[in-house]
Amino acid sequence: MNYKSIFSFLLIVLLISCKQEPQQLMRIEGKQISISDSLKTNLEIESFIKPYREHVNKELDSVLAYAVDTYSKSDGELNTAIGNLFADVIFEQSNPVFKQRTGKDIDMVIVNHGGIRSIISKGNVTTRTAYVIMPFENSVVVVALKGSSINKLIDYLLEDKRAHPISKLKIVVDEDFNLKKASINNKPIDTTKTYYVATNDYLYSGGDSMTFFQPNDSLYILNYKIRSAFLDYFAKVDTINPVIDDRFIKLKK
Repeated sequence: MNYKSIFSFLLIVLLISCKQEPQQLMRIEGKQISISDSLKTNLEIESFIKPYREHVNKELDSVLAYAVDTYSKSDGELNTAIGNLFADVIFEQSNPVFKQRTGKDIDMVIVNHGGIRSIISKGNVTTRTAYVIMPFENSVVVVALKGSSINKLIDYLLEDKRAHPISKLKIVVDEDFNLKKASINNKPIDTTKTYYVATNDYLYSGGDSMTFFQPNDSLYILNYKIRSAFLDYFAKVDTINPVIDDRFIKLKK
């Protein structure tokens, strides 16, 4: 047997003997790495992102309006100044869009108390303000609801007893939260009428247990983010000065 034959034979034997056995994962290990100021800055990365950071901060800190006071969603029991601003801005900015597309007006607005994610501080109102109070990508939708579904909406508000932002809807309850009066645009609710209710896409899908939007007569998607509505509103006004009013109140004995 020559050397080439011997080499070929050994190579075949080696390949057969090296046949891989099935592998099985036995254990996964992880290690927590804390991120803190003690970590060294990568100067190359820092120099790369610095101009982008400065540009973004400049845009976010551009002044749009002025707030005469500090507003928080905890300032009132059943309606708050910032909540009223939230709902009123959605109506004011969205109604012209809806009117242009359908020839109809939005009858009322409802969004959720938890959707207000920050205070508005006294002083300059900036682009950043809109992003911190509404960090989500929620968009405005308008739902066509019969008056009977509006009654379910009101039942939800009476049961939840929170200052969910509403606009054009007024509710009066007694000390035990029994409904005394409810109206839309200062008119009694007609159970046979169709009302056009503006909300956001999260709530329309049942978020915060707002299941009263289903079923409905129709849905209108405006492709208008709530944050954009705030940016447009802040840009057109000089001063914001929302107040707690009588849109949802509880009577005292």
